[in-house]
Amino acid sequence: MAIRSSEKDVSQQNQRIFSFDWYRTLPEQAAHAFWASFMGWALDAFDFQVFSLALTAIAATFALSKGQSGLIATVTLVVSAIGGVMAGTLADRIGRVRTLMVTIAVYAIFTFLSGLAPNYGLLLTFRALQGLGFGGEWAAGAILVAEVANPVQRGRVLGMVQSAWAIGWGLAVVMYTIIFSLVPPELGWRILFMLGILPALLILYVRKNVQEPEVYTKTREVEEQETSEAVQRGARENSLLQIFRRDLIGTTAAASLLSIGAQGGYYSIFTWLPTFLKDSRHLTIVNTGAYLAVVIIGSFLGYVVSGYVNDWIGRRATFVLFAISSAALIVLYTQIPVGANVLLLVLGVPLGFFASGIFSGFGSYLAELYPSRARGAGQGFVYNFGRAVGAFFPAIVGFLSVSIGLAGAVAFGALAYGLCLLALIFLPETKGKAFVALD
Repeated sequence: MAIRSSEKDVSQQNQRIFSFDWYRTLPEQAAHAFWASFMGWALDAFDFQVFSLALTAIAATFALSKGQSGLIATVTLVVSAIGGVMAGTLADRIGRVRTLMVTIAVYAIFTFLSGLAPNYGLLLTFRALQGLGFGGEWAAGAILVAEVANPVQRGRVLGMVQSAWAIGWGLAVVMYTIIFSLVPPELGWRILFMLGILPALLILYVRKNVQEPEVYTKTREVEEQETSEAVQRGARENSLLQIFRRDLIGTTAAASLLSIGAQGGYYSIFTWLPTFLKDSRHLTIVNTGAYLAVVIIGSFLGYVVSGYVNDWIGRRATFVLFAISSAALIVLYTQIPVGANVLLLVLGVPLGFFASGIFSGFGSYLAELYPSRARGAGQGFVYNFGRAVGAFFPAIVGFLSVSIGLAGAVAFGALAYGLCLLALIFLPETKGKAFVALD
């Protein structure tokens, strides 16, 4: 009878796969964790996206080449990998919640300081340090939500958290349009960066309302009770080292390749998208905002729907679908003939949908690939190592654009998605995996 009851519950859950009851079923503490991660990711997106929006104005202020401009984005993303690895390891040691607060403070402070930079060198330095918090926030927030979510609903819950990126991106576009319409560009980009201090207020909410996941606290309790020196050293002190041991090194290598492909393709198109619209398509600031709005709407829908698709057809199949579609749409979008800008509006929604939606699977998939003793380190390293390597794509695009034009250079990023398909050959399906302490 117990088996039949369990099968009935699973069947009912599958029938509700596209329902919106997931939030109602979250316990109070899980809901607070969801909102803390959601708002943290949205504000993280705002702080990051103001750079791409202000890139043309920054280049004019400091007389930068496209290669130098792309280097700022690359350095930010490379350092964010370090931040993600540090945050993931720290989350295993001091907790998900405290790590989340630290990362929010870091990216807020250094985004603000970027607005005060008097020269290219200091701007590069501040953006690099901003990357520490930028990379770390996702690692801490995604682990936190993954561990409090129902396994059957984990994909859609993480998808909703990921959708906050589109919210922050949209907020950045709105503020960019308003500010650049009121003040000169050389002042506008500085004001945008200084607004980046606002996320620091979120720390107050996190400190008051968010608690550590039960699976994390139980894992720590078990570790404290262990008397074996090997367990203490391996499970507690060196969680980062564990992901490179024989039992996990294959997972780490393949998952890192998956992350490189998705992020290399994404940053190739979206770092340069505002510049592409202005320089290659000759759109005004206001018109650029409208075209970006279409992509952002598609991105939001992609994040949300992808989370449900992950719970429906599984992690691997969803990654395959979104990787192939993203590659095709990047090529189509960048090769539209000049003068046919209306097609940019048509393709903007599916471009944002697939290129952004692919990321909804990472929060749940990476958490499910690693045991609780090394989940923070595994998730933090893999996602951000992919970000670091993928970060070279914007710089490559910048340098390639000199010889083949920006449109052709951006289309180069479509090749990155082939790495996703290669990685998935070596990774297992994990849909619905339950988390236990010290698995």
